[in-house]
Amino acid sequence: MKYVKIDIEKIEDMEVAIAKLLDMGISDVVIEDPADVSDLLNKEKDYEWDYVDDKVLDLKNREPRITIYVEGLEEGLSRFNQVKSTLTEYLVSNQVLDDTDWKDNWKEFFKPTKISDSIVVKPTWYDYDLKDGELLIEIDPGMAFGTGTHETTSLCVKMMEKYLKPGQKVLDVGAGSGILSIAAAKLGCKDVLGVEIDPVAVEIAKENVKLNQVDYVDIREGDLTKGLDFKANLVVANLMADLVMMLSKDVSKHLEKGGIYISSGILNEKVDLVSGVIKECGFEILEVKADGMWSVIVGRKNE
Repeated sequence: MKYVKIDIEKIEDMEVAIAKLLDMGISDVVIEDPADVSDLLNKEKDYEWDYVDDKVLDLKNREPRITIYVEGLEEGLSRFNQVKSTLTEYLVSNQVLDDTDWKDNWKEFFKPTKISDSIVVKPTWYDYDLKDGELLIEIDPGMAFGTGTHETTSLCVKMMEKYLKPGQKVLDVGAGSGILSIAAAKLGCKDVLGVEIDPVAVEIAKENVKLNQVDYVDIREGDLTKGLDFKANLVVANLMADLVMMLSKDVSKHLEKGGIYISSGILNEKVDLVSGVIKECGFEILEVKADGMWSVIVGRKNE
């Protein structure tokens, strides 16, 4: 399908420009404003960012810009002419594009990957011949959700392989596209609950559960463990340092005595901080393992 990309530049006052677009009935826009990046980075007093992508930092050096995407060539060009004739004080340009290529280009980077000793993750559009001892997870992640190849995911799966026993109960907090929940099922667990705050991710995870025929995996929408009545032998949480520390205060309520707590999404430089909080919450640290810039922490509930 053809679509038209409309760029608005030479913007001196972003709020005024957005107000004028709203008056025209245009609300779906992409805003690049270096002032927003500066504000975000200045909020370190209130919130310490684990990681800021270089692409975000690069926005500080760009000129303010508003971009509008309109599907359909005729409608897009009509909208462009309307914007250009109304916002005469700005530089307004357009580009006609075709989405038939770019919308699926990301798929070429997602190929079958062995993420642990036994677990292989593959997209639905690839064929793969399993080798002896391998377990297959087949997913269709959508463009916005995890494919399982990130270091934090593979670290969690490797620890699950090490500490899980068939038949145990597993709680996956921050389930994303459902890979860790499905991995638990593939490793022999028959009662698995995955909790995810993003409703779109929940639907994708549910589809991936069906795709892998592990119906005993339950995916629910929820905020960490709030309102949850579920006790497991193992809790896995692939989140980020601050959320792991927040979760650690309540996670023991959802673990049997001797239960295992696997947490990742933790930058190496924050391992000591997170480990300290996990210890304060009554866990014995069994091991810490790093892969690149990320680490996984494994704790055990002894009380």
